[in-house]
Amino acid sequence: MRLFMMMCRVEEDSTSSTISAMEKLSVSDENSEPGYRASPPSADSKDQSTTETETPTSADSFMFCRTNSEASTSSEQTDDNCSSSEPSPLCWPSVKSGRHNQITFDGLGLKQQKQFLDEKLYNLESMDSAAVALETMKERFAKLLLGEDMSGSGKGVCTAVTISNAITNLYATVFGQNLRLEPLNPEKKAMWKREMNCLLSVCNYIVEFAPTLQTLPDDTMVEVMTSRPRSDIFINLPALRKLDAMLLEILDSFQKTEFWYAEHGSVTPSSTCRGSFRRVIAQRKEEKWWLPVPCVSPGGLSEKARKHLQQKRDCATQIHKAAMAINSSILDEMDIPDSYMTSLPKSGRASVGDTIYRYMHAADKFSPDHLLDCLNISSEHEALDLADRVEASMYTWRRKACIGNSKPSWTMVKDFMLETGRSDKNYMLAERAESLLLSLKQRYPELSQTSLDICKIQYNRDVGQAILESYSRVLEGLAFNIVAWIEDVLFVDTSMRNQDQ
Repeated sequence: MRLFMMMCRVEEDSTSSTISAMEKLSVSDENSEPGYRASPPSADSKDQSTTETETPTSADSFMFCRTNSEASTSSEQTDDNCSSSEPSPLCWPSVKSGRHNQITFDGLGLKQQKQFLDEKLYNLESMDSAAVALETMKERFAKLLLGEDMSGSGKGVCTAVTISNAITNLYATVFGQNLRLEPLNPEKKAMWKREMNCLLSVCNYIVEFAPTLQTLPDDTMVEVMTSRPRSDIFINLPALRKLDAMLLEILDSFQKTEFWYAEHGSVTPSSTCRGSFRRVIAQRKEEKWWLPVPCVSPGGLSEKARKHLQQKRDCATQIHKAAMAINSSILDEMDIPDSYMTSLPKSGRASVGDTIYRYMHAADKFSPDHLLDCLNISSEHEALDLADRVEASMYTWRRKACIGNSKPSWTMVKDFMLETGRSDKNYMLAERAESLLLSLKQRYPELSQTSLDICKIQYNRDVGQAILESYSRVLEGLAFNIVAWIEDVLFVDTSMRNQDQ
């Protein structure tokens, strides 16, 4: 009996070991198939041992797992089929791919955030620059209203002189460092237009009253005083605005040029521009050593570039003449201050000198150009001194021509001069002095303002005349500079072509 029981136990053990071996073999065969997918865990699998549940995670099962770099539709299908609460080995690549996508999305988010921060910083900088410009405008208008007297005690200059100084200072700020034929800096151009519009806006409220006929509802004609822009502003201000725009267009046309500039003293002997080729003429003297020296290639400028320079020079010359004519007409309309009339010499002959007086008095046919050639003026200082003396003698002779008539105001004196016969010696000398002064200003167009002009601007109280005079004066100076710069380049071009020949 005992022997029989032992035999049965041995047989049972061998049977169970055989079954266990067969199950392991079947599991190994299923894991070896390429299409193997782990089945969802059943209720029976919970009763199995830990070694049996971890059997699918053998080394062979990783042979068919896709890496992150192998992207295909099968991996997407695997992700859809992996709905089990316990992930299988073949679901791991999809998890890694999800982490990779998350990293990519994080990188895009950082890039967008960086762009947002850059835009925000740019907006802040723009706001800061706008705030600075606004504060600058407030400061300048405060000085304008205070008459340049920051104490506020009312001891400042009048409004006309303040606006005139503001336009002059604005021109010096914008164009003071511009010494070349090149487009104006965009920031300075915007500043010039913005602030000039503010200063010129005063002219919109300078009006004059004129009678006009209006018809009432009952067909009755009545004469009513209506306001309109003052005639001198209505005529001259649009012309000055047009000249201003034309000068900026001339500068903008020199973007890509065949010439360049070298600072004075930086040109070596071996360079194409040997020293300064600036022509020594009355308008441009060599003592202006700080001006940059224009340079061109050894062959000179092309025919197209040369024609472009000549065209722009002619245009700038016409602009200069127009601005100078407007400035002269405005200065002539200004009243002569009493302080200037009281400072005039008693004798016109003592003012101009014996040599000039004898020529002006004795010549049958007076030629101001011939007289200027005989004087041989060598510097701008001498020309300005002569202009002051001739102008003073002119008004001295005019005053003597009407000294017998007791007319106090200078306006009445001018009216009397028109009525006086040309046989009067003082009248003749005054006319010849005026022609000599005009020829002197035409020969030296860069001549500074005379003592009378400065006195008129200083004591002027008319705001409209102050704006027109200062605006035309700065445009006249800019046009003259452009003409001089173009002539410098053309002179260098001519010198280079002569050297090649």
